Amino acid sequence: MAGAVLVAIAASIGNLLQGWDNATIAGAVLYIKKEFNLQSEPLIEGLIVAMSLIGATVITTFSGAVADSVGRRPMLIASAVLYFVSGLVMLWSPSVYVLLLARLIDGFGIGLAVTLVPLYISETAPTDIRGLLNTLPQFSGSGGMFLSYCMVFGMSLMPQPDWRIMLGVLSIPSLIYFALTVFYLPESPRWLVSKGRMAEAKRVLQGLRGREDVSGEMALLVEGLGVGKDTTIEEYIIGPDDELADEGLAPDPEKIKLYGPEEGLSWVARPVRGQSALGSALGLISRHGSMVSQGKPLVDPVVTLFGSVHEKMPEIMGSMRSTLFPNFGSMFSVAEQQQAKADWDAESQREGDDYGSDHGGDDIEDSLQSPLISRQATSMEGKEIAAPHGSIMGAVGRGSGLMQGGEAVSSMGIGGGWQLAWKWTEREGADGEKEGGFQRIYLHEEGVTGDRRGSILSLPGGDVPPGGEFVQAAALVSQPALYSKELMEQRLAGPAMVHPSEAVSKGPKWADLFEPGVKHALFVGIGIQILQQFAGINGVLYYTPQILEQAGVGVLLSNIGLSSSSASILISGLTTLLMLPSIGIAMRLMDMSGRRFLLLATIPILIVALAILVLVNVVNVGTMVHASLSTISVILYFCFFVMGFGPIPNILCAEIFPTTVRGICIAICALTFWIGDIIVTYTLPVMLNAIGLAGVFGIYAVVCMIAFLFVFMKVPETKGMPLEVITEFFSVGAKQKEATD
Repeated sequence: MAGAVLVAIAASIGNLLQGWDNATIAGAVLYIKKEFNLQSEPLIEGLIVAMSLIGATVITTFSGAVADSVGRRPMLIASAVLYFVSGLVMLWSPSVYVLLLARLIDGFGIGLAVTLVPLYISETAPTDIRGLLNTLPQFSGSGGMFLSYCMVFGMSLMPQPDWRIMLGVLSIPSLIYFALTVFYLPESPRWLVSKGRMAEAKRVLQGLRGREDVSGEMALLVEGLGVGKDTTIEEYIIGPDDELADEGLAPDPEKIKLYGPEEGLSWVARPVRGQSALGSALGLISRHGSMVSQGKPLVDPVVTLFGSVHEKMPEIMGSMRSTLFPNFGSMFSVAEQQQAKADWDAESQREGDDYGSDHGGDDIEDSLQSPLISRQATSMEGKEIAAPHGSIMGAVGRGSGLMQGGEAVSSMGIGGGWQLAWKWTEREGADGEKEGGFQRIYLHEEGVTGDRRGSILSLPGGDVPPGGEFVQAAALVSQPALYSKELMEQRLAGPAMVHPSEAVSKGPKWADLFEPGVKHALFVGIGIQILQQFAGINGVLYYTPQILEQAGVGVLLSNIGLSSSSASILISGLTTLLMLPSIGIAMRLMDMSGRRFLLLATIPILIVALAILVLVNVVNVGTMVHASLSTISVILYFCFFVMGFGPIPNILCAEIFPTTVRGICIAICALTFWIGDIIVTYTLPVMLNAIGLAGVFGIYAVVCMIAFLFVFMKVPETKGMPLEVITEFFSVGAKQKEATD
């Protein structure tokens, strides 16, 4: 995974520049207001800082739609250019008005980076380390702040500190960022798939994953183009073909056969129709079509549903996790009797058969009539069914034939313990004719407690022989993303799937924003962004030197001859330095303990730190004690903030939306972020003058209490889940919530 890690590090430099700018303006404003005589004009002082936030807000309003149209990489390149130009203009700045213009341009660059870097990393990172890599922007931002504070502190010791140089230095690292975005960063493979550029997406994925076989993930990216509208949850018992065979059992017309990549390697899956063996929210939905609160009536059903996936899985007897799931057959394996192999991108020239394209080999990937994924023949009730033009079917391995009355399924691993599978089902229509349907399945192994092990042996038709090996799996079953009823009506043999580029040509699906799952995800994303901002972090960061100076930190360093301004800048730099190991801990825990756990564990510390700040500013505890407690509390606040509330809102917003509307939805959440940032930053000087530090931190403490309740009731755990599965869960959970309201 070295490729994905290096790409994430390079992309996060955009956040390093944001952190650099935040710290530089926090120190430089001490000298800017002296030159322009702004000591008695806190509103103008606030505007100098907030102008970059205004720029970020303006560009965020359309950045998501533009990123969905032209790609993620061009927007990151534009961000680097804007950073560079703003640094040059700030270096010049003959007047406060030119400075305000430079800060506006700087805000444009910041807005693009903050909005799109988490999105870009989420779309390129492997599922198992997505949280770790998406914490890199927070680490880079804090690292940039520390380096900037070191520079500003050094310059503050000079006889005449030059704030223009402080701000203009930004152009140097922005050049490095520009070079990386142009010459190193690839385009997001998910965006490429959404535009039908399959060959390029495959090459990018191969570079990111460091392996040639990326078939499973490519199929997953195609499935991610849909928005779950009819997803249902089912429950299966899966075991080796010889274990769950029909020996002594009554025939089961609903059984499904899973085929492996090697001849003779197969399993049988049987739907569980009786009492659920899983005992989780997944099992409850699959059995009853609804979900109970499980003793937590205030908790959102979506949270309960996600939590059921992360319940500790006991060691079940004869678990086949190491034998069954890693060996599910790839849908790209081709039967031995096939005459030619079909690649995902269909770039090889096809001649002399029914799969030939009207286009040349160079542009065949844009041919809507060429096979999207593969072509093969599979036996269906004794009939040979060939994948038609523009169709997608799972290759079920050598000698693959359907069991009598059963269904054929192929599957592959997609990360986080999930498997992607497809099945072809048939039913008798009202006119007596058989109707076919193609369904996509996301499978996830589940465990049961010891006292429930016996219940899973009871399957429709009889009992499994003792000592058998089996796996219980919850399944998200839905219509494939690119399923085409229009093509099916042309009476093509098999399930017909349109090419992604054809779907894209129809324009953005704005109606998807009103799907229950998307609306619910927007509520979570917007809510957590609002609460993050009104917890006061950005206002505190921008004005850390002044806040600490007002708190009396100059007393702590007066004996070494530092001025109050230099002392406050030094304390800010040391505070930022302490953030880095805290973020390192968060990076380690993000994919182990999870996002939700970190939020619930760190927000109470924020409340305590803010309460101490209120106390020392209300009670007269002496100058030295006041300065010491204030400094310790601010450090605690920052360190625990960057472990949870700092990176996680952006991580969540980059994970919970479908591919087709991800850019737009993230832009909506980012717009909320910047509006809140402007309000907090612009009003902080006024609030400090009006109600003092005690009042300001008291408000922040109340917001943190509200945030804790919001996270507990509304924010689900998304660790270790593919992005496409996350969106399906939001769809199912939102519909369950609507059903119970």
